[in-house]
Amino acid sequence: MQGSEEAGEGSAVNPSLFRSPRRASPLWNLRVSRFCSGRNYPAAHADMAALLVRGVQDLLKRADFAKVPRRHRYKKKWAATEPKFPATRLALQNFDMTYGVQFGDLWPSIRVSLLSEQKYGALVNNFAACDHVSAELEQLCARDFVNKAHSCGELEPESGHMAVPSPASSACSPNLRCFTFARGNVSRFPPARLGSLGVMDYYLMDAASLLPVLALGLQPGDTVLDLCAAPGGKTLALLQTGCCRNLAANDLSTSRTGRLQKVLHSYVPKDIRDKNRVRVTSLDGRKWGELEGDTYDRVLVDVPCTTDRHSLHEEENNIFQRSRKKERQMLPMLQVQLLAIFWLRICLDETDIMGCSFSGM
Repeated sequence: MQGSEEAGEGSAVNPSLFRSPRRASPLWNLRVSRFCSGRNYPAAHADMAALLVRGVQDLLKRADFAKVPRRHRYKKKWAATEPKFPATRLALQNFDMTYGVQFGDLWPSIRVSLLSEQKYGALVNNFAACDHVSAELEQLCARDFVNKAHSCGELEPESGHMAVPSPASSACSPNLRCFTFARGNVSRFPPARLGSLGVMDYYLMDAASLLPVLALGLQPGDTVLDLCAAPGGKTLALLQTGCCRNLAANDLSTSRTGRLQKVLHSYVPKDIRDKNRVRVTSLDGRKWGELEGDTYDRVLVDVPCTTDRHSLHEEENNIFQRSRKKERQMLPMLQVQLLAIFWLRICLDETDIMGCSFSGM
C-alpha cells in the first residue's frame, strides 16, 4: 500500500495503528505527525493536540514554581494560619477607618506623610563638640527647628523688633538643638560618627519625638522620670537640656532597656553616668507607686502605641500581625492605666500640682 510504504520510509511506526484514527490518542497523533507524511492522519487531531501541549507549557511558565522558595510553599488545606492580608495593609485599613473619622479632611495629607519616606532630625549632642557639629550640619543646608521656633515666637513679623517672650516659648526645655531639612528636601543626614571627645556627634531621630521633651518645660535642678524610656531618644534629649539633677529611665522590656543602655554609653560621658544622675530600671509602670517611693518634679510618659509609620512600612515586629492581635486590642487599656496612675498621684498630692508637669504621647 502507498500509505504503508510512506510510513515505513519516515519511521518504523506500524501502519496498522492508523486503521482506527478516531480511537488514537491526540498526544500519540502529535508524535506520529513528526515522522509521517500525514496522509492517513487526521489534521484536526494534530492541531488540537498541539494547542493542548502549547497551553500546558504556557501554564507552567506562568506558574513558575522554581522561583518560589521551598520554605514558602504550602498546601492550601494545611495553611490554617495563612495571613489574609499583610500586616502593613491591615494597618492602613485600620488607620483609614479610625483616623479618617478623627481627623476628617486633614487625614488625606496625614496619610500621604505616613506613607512617604521618613525624614530624620539630627539632635546635637551637647556632650560632644556641639558648636563644631552644628556648623557642619548647617553646611548641609539643614536648620535648627527648635531655635527657629523660638525666634519666630519672639519676633514681631510686622515691626521686626524683638518682643517679650511668650509664656509658651519661655516654658520650653532649654539647650536643645535639632537640625532638619526644609520641606520638600529629601536629603539624608550621614551616619553619626565618634567625635573628638569620645562620644557620638548627633543622634538621628524623628523630630516630632522631641516635642514632648520641649513641652515638659524642664528647669535646672529638676528630678525627672521617663517612664517608657526605650529606645532612648527622649531620654537622651532630657539629658541634653542640662537640667536633670537626677533622671530615672524605665522600660518594662529588658531587651529595650538594653538598647537604651547602648545609646547612653554612646552619647553620654562615663562620669555623668556614674554620678547617679542616670538610673535605668525595668519595672512595670502600672505599679510604679508600689515599687518606687520617690517623687519627681517632671514625669514624661510616652505610652506604648501602634508606631503608625513603622506599621505601614515594616512587616517585622509589626503590631498588626495576627500573632499580636490580643496585644493590640489591649493597648488602649494599657495606655489608660499608665496615664491614670500618675494623674491620680498628682491630683492627690496638692503640693506637687504646680511643680510637676506631665506629658503623654
